Amino acid sequence: MGLTKAKLEIEREVGKSVIEVLFNPSEYQLTDGSSYSEKKIQGLDGPIIQYISGDATELSLSLFLDTYVPKSTSLISFGPPKESTDVSIITKQIADATSIDGSMHRPPKVTFKWGSLNFEGVVTKMNHTYTMFTEKGMPVRAKVSLTFKSLISPRDTKRKSPFESPDRTKYRTLRQGMGLWDIANMEYGDPDMWKVIARENGILNPLDVRPGQVVKLPAL
Repeated sequence: MGLTKAKLEIEREVGKSVIEVLFNPSEYQLTDGSSYSEKKIQGLDGPIIQYISGDATELSLSLFLDTYVPKSTSLISFGPPKESTDVSIITKQIADATSIDGSMHRPPKVTFKWGSLNFEGVVTKMNHTYTMFTEKGMPVRAKVSLTFKSLISPRDTKRKSPFESPDRTKYRTLRQGMGLWDIANMEYGDPDMWKVIARENGILNPLDVRPGQVVKLPAL
């Protein structure tokens, strides 16, 4: 079985272009995370940490590009002589993927494929360093550092969401250390909605709740 080469697929309105790298990356890094906000509740020692959303997965890697062809010193030649080409032609193709495609009004989707990795996203950052030149100053080698962010369609977001809909009445049991604002944050995405839960359950003091207590969550 031959060596599998990594490649970049850039999808534009006019079609798809494919860049196959000469050397596979030595490593790549995938980064996941979430965004949170802090809300202060009167009477509490610290703020409530409110989950906002998951962040797009980020892919970081470096590619080595080489278009240099050494001059042959052999007296015997088979076919036309090969010459070095300008490596900036390739780096420009990749750099163009960070700009808006006029026909699509957004940057093109870029897919990085290598082995089991099939990462679909957009290029958010690119650094390229030219490391070798011909005697005429033409760049023939370059190191390219790329950062991608994944693309998730609205359909995928809905399919992957673990939350139930807040538009119907539900019941939840309070656990040890859990307050009404925790329930409100988990169910409605807003800890300030504890007042709605307290009113629905006839709770006058939000601190006067106990583990094991069942509370009714009204539909919104």
